[in-house]
This record gives sequence, C-alpha cells and structure tokens, in this order.
Amino acid sequence: MASLIDHTLLKPDAPLEDVARLCDEAIKHGFATVCVQPCHVRFVAERLDKAGARTKACTVVGFPHGSNRSDVKALEARKAIGDGAREIDMVMNVGMLKSGDYRYVESDIRAVVEACGRGVLTKVILETGYLNDEEIIKACALAKAAGVDYVKTSTGFGPRGASVEDIQLMRKVVGEDVGVKAAGGIRTAEDLRKMVEAGATRIGTSASIKIIGSG
Repeated sequence: MASLIDHTLLKPDAPLEDVARLCDEAIKHGFATVCVQPCHVRFVAERLDKAGARTKACTVVGFPHGSNRSDVKALEARKAIGDGAREIDMVMNVGMLKSGDYRYVESDIRAVVEACGRGVLTKVILETGYLNDEEIIKACALAKAAGVDYVKTSTGFGPRGASVEDIQLMRKVVGEDVGVKAAGGIRTAEDLRKMVEAGATRIGTSASIKIIGSG
C-alpha cells in the first residue's frame, strides 16, 4: 500500500520542520514520493538521498491553477529537476480546455513533458472538479498525446477531490500504458482501496500515516 502513495504536504503555511517530518515518515514507511512545494525540493531530495531512500522527491508546477505561461511551467520543471525532483505534477490550463483551445492545452502539457525528459515522471492534474465527463475525456486524450506518464484528478485546492467515477473514466480513456493518480479527499484505507479498484495506480494524500495505520 505504501508504495502507491505520494506522501504530500502542499499547505502554503507549512514550516520546514513539517517537511522534515514528512521525509522521515516517507523513509520509514517506503512511500513512493514526498510531494512538496518547489521551494522545499532541494531540502527533501538531500534528506532522502542522505538516508539512502528509494522514495523520490516530487513537486508541483503551475500550481494550483494551471494558468501560468507554458514557458514558465517548463522553467519551473527544469529548476525543480535541478534541485532533485524526479516526479513533476503539473496543472493543466483548465480555462483553455473549456475555451476549446485544445492545441494550446496539448502544447502546454508537452512543454513540461519535454522539460522533464527521460528519467523524470510527468503527471498532469486535470482538476476534474471543474470538468464534465466530456471534458475529462478530452483532457485525458490530450495528456496522453502529449506523452505524460500519469493523469491526475485534483490539486486538493479545487472544488472537490477525486471520485471513483473520475478514476474509472480516466482509466478507460488512457488505457493501461498511462498511470492514473487519485488525489484530493483520500483520507482512509477504504478510500484508497476504492480508488485502486477503480483503476488508480498512484494515490496522493496528506493522510498517508492514518491510511497505512488502518489498512
């Protein structure tokens, strides 16, 4: 169970001592990544590396609204990778998707995928709480065409978190060669189980310790 989890702390007021605790918990339990704000990536990467942990540093790009320029998102990704990030969770430009500018959306995602290059996983956050089923389908298709490794439901700062229905639909669209990450509102082992059964291959949560303790 732990190896599916991105152990996450994205609160804007999180002090460094909480980030350190997050790292130590991830090292102890073997979480997939520690997902933090970009300013904490170097600290996290160095702490994980010093411990010889398999857990990787993960961060967010274009967060939380996805409305940054594409070149700025790409620069964010490159800077984070330079600091030691090995997984990047970028936010899709939801407004451009809703405007029907699909070329822009795909190009925006591709800019980050190309900035990451080989060896760094790219996840695109769709923010499904703003989207209807047709828009989720289109967003998944564009993300897959742009070469992402994962599609992801939510930032945790949108109108709602992940739903089983979101995950089922996303998995149906991307098939088996792209991962699906459920994030937002996953607080219990039962929540995690439902998401995995629906097709999720990664879970983003700040309740990781509670989840594995009750699982």
